[in-house]
Amino acid sequence: MLILSRKIDEKIKIGDEITITLIDVHGDQVKIGVEAPKNVKVFRQEVFDAIQKENKAAVAPNEPATSNAIDAVSALSKLLKK
Repeated sequence: MLILSRKIDEKIKIGDEITITLIDVHGDQVKIGVEAPKNVKVFRQEVFDAIQKENKAAVAPNEPATSNAIDAVSALSKLLKK
Protein backbone atom coordinates (compact mmCIF):
# COMPACT_ATOMS: atom_id res chain seq x y z
CA MET A 1 0.00 0.00 0.00
CA LEU A 2 1.29 3.43 -0.92
CA ILE A 3 0.60 6.06 1.76
CA LEU A 4 0.70 9.72 0.71
CA SER A 5 0.29 12.97 2.61
CA ARG A 6 -1.70 15.65 0.82
CA LYS A 7 -2.99 19.11 1.67
CA ILE A 8 -6.39 20.48 0.65
CA ASP A 9 -6.62 20.97 -3.15
CA GLU A 10 -3.58 18.75 -3.79
CA LYS A 11 -4.02 15.86 -6.20
CA ILE A 12 -2.93 12.29 -6.73
CA LYS A 13 -2.75 10.79 -10.24
CA ILE A 14 -3.49 7.12 -10.92
CA GLY A 15 -2.39 6.28 -14.43
CA ASP A 16 -3.19 8.82 -17.13
CA GLU A 17 -6.94 9.09 -16.58
CA ILE A 18 -7.70 9.06 -12.84
CA THR A 19 -7.19 12.00 -10.49
CA ILE A 20 -7.90 12.04 -6.76
CA THR A 21 -8.25 15.51 -5.17
CA LEU A 22 -8.29 16.21 -1.44
CA ILE A 23 -11.31 18.48 -1.01
CA ASP A 24 -11.65 18.98 2.75
CA VAL A 25 -10.54 17.64 6.12
CA HIS A 26 -12.84 18.17 9.08
CA GLY A 27 -12.02 16.22 12.25
CA ASP A 28 -11.83 12.54 11.32
CA GLN A 29 -13.70 13.04 8.04
CA VAL A 30 -11.86 13.49 4.75
CA LYS A 31 -13.62 14.50 1.55
CA ILE A 32 -12.03 13.48 -1.71
CA GLY A 33 -12.96 14.00 -5.32
CA VAL A 34 -12.42 11.31 -7.94
CA GLU A 35 -12.12 12.18 -11.63
CA ALA A 36 -12.23 9.09 -13.83
CA PRO A 37 -13.54 8.11 -17.26
CA LYS A 38 -17.18 7.02 -17.32
CA ASN A 39 -16.17 3.44 -18.09
CA VAL A 40 -14.27 3.20 -14.77
CA LYS A 41 -16.61 2.25 -11.93
CA VAL A 42 -15.87 4.02 -8.64
CA PHE A 43 -17.59 2.78 -5.47
CA ARG A 44 -17.25 3.28 -1.74
CA GLN A 45 -16.01 -0.02 -0.25
CA GLU A 46 -19.27 -0.72 1.62
CA VAL A 47 -21.29 -0.22 -1.58
CA PHE A 48 -18.93 -2.48 -3.53
CA ASP A 49 -19.24 -5.17 -0.81
CA ALA A 50 -23.05 -4.93 -0.90
CA ILE A 51 -23.07 -5.31 -4.69
CA GLN A 52 -20.80 -8.36 -4.47
CA LYS A 53 -23.06 -9.91 -1.79
CA GLU A 54 -26.19 -9.35 -3.91
CA ASN A 55 -24.49 -10.84 -6.98
CA LYS A 56 -23.48 -13.95 -5.04
CA ALA A 57 -26.99 -14.29 -3.57
CA ALA A 58 -28.53 -14.04 -7.04
CA VAL A 59 -26.37 -16.90 -8.32
CA ALA A 60 -26.55 -19.19 -5.26
CA PRO A 61 -30.13 -20.42 -5.74
CA ASN A 62 -29.26 -21.56 -9.27
CA GLU A 63 -26.23 -23.66 -8.30
CA PRO A 64 -28.12 -26.80 -7.16
CA ALA A 65 -30.32 -26.72 -10.26
CA THR A 66 -27.25 -26.41 -12.47
CA SER A 67 -25.56 -29.26 -10.62
CA ASN A 68 -28.69 -31.44 -10.97
CA ALA A 69 -28.88 -30.66 -14.69
CA ILE A 70 -25.23 -31.64 -15.18
CA ASP A 71 -25.83 -34.87 -13.23
CA ALA A 72 -28.88 -35.66 -15.37
CA VAL A 73 -26.98 -35.08 -18.61
CA SER A 74 -24.11 -37.23 -17.36
CA ALA A 75 -26.49 -40.06 -16.42
CA LEU A 76 -28.26 -39.85 -19.79
CA SER A 77 -24.92 -39.87 -21.60
CA LYS A 78 -23.91 -43.08 -19.76
CA LEU A 79 -27.23 -44.73 -20.68
CA LEU A 80 -26.83 -43.84 -24.34
CA LYS A 81 -23.33 -45.36 -24.45
CA LYS A 82 -24.68 -48.80 -23.36
